[in-house]
Amino acid sequence: MTPPEAPMDGQTAAQREPLPVVSSRLTTLKNRPDFQRATRSPRVAMPGFILQMRKRSPDEAEGMRVGFTCSKKVGNAVARNRAKRRLREIARLALPDHGRDGMDYVLIGRQGATASIPFSQLQADLIKALDILHGKVK
Repeated sequence: MTPPEAPMDGQTAAQREPLPVVSSRLTTLKNRPDFQRATRSPRVAMPGFILQMRKRSPDEAEGMRVGFTCSKKVGNAVARNRAKRRLREIARLALPDHGRDGMDYVLIGRQGATASIPFSQLQADLIKALDILHGKVK
């Protein structure tokens, strides 16, 4: 296999257009008080997870934030990590399109369900839960 050829027009990598600065990563909740404030806010229970949503005050940072949690009821460390990976992925796929700025979302894994429900159903359930919390569906 031969290496790719250098550009014929004399451009170097530094002279080309830069990559976009926008990141698709969601800001993650990490502090316990943020999770506690979300606990006192509206929630929706779905078969694979529980979704909590808190509207932040205007003086707090902009953008949307998301947190993930799984208790020991979900299983051992391997099961909890697998459940949280699945929750992170459905949030990464759904929240940019269906979430709202100025909100904190917390996804809580459920025992025996988060890791075993088909991924497509988890995705559909998250979109449905977001619609319920945003008042689009009753």
